[in-house]
Amino acid sequence: MELKTKKARPFELSDQALAKLSQLSESEKGKYFRVYVTGGGCSGFQYGFKFDEFDSDEDSLLDFENGIKVLLDQLSYPYITGSLIDYKEDLMGAKFTVENPNAASTCGCGSSFSI
Repeated sequence: MELKTKKARPFELSDQALAKLSQLSESEKGKYFRVYVTGGGCSGFQYGFKFDEFDSDEDSLLDFENGIKVLLDQLSYPYITGSLIDYKEDLMGAKFTVENPNAASTCGCGSSFSI
């Protein structure tokens, strides 16, 4: 019996996030989607997203479905582990969101959190 293995990833991407990243990456040739956490925001830490180049000294390159590759730096890794990144469009606009089980509290806008 052959065992199928799945690479462990620190976070997951929803189907909506994968679809949006697939669309966006067409115009961002040579760059990868970066997920990161920085200090700041109203709750202490803040999520960030951008297209960026790979830095082999600092980054892990994560493989997702549909050929999507995501960068995650070593410092952000423990703050985002176990999260689900989603993409939402509503009357307030369109944005990537993070459902983080490690966050003790979040701010009203959802882009800042504390542990």
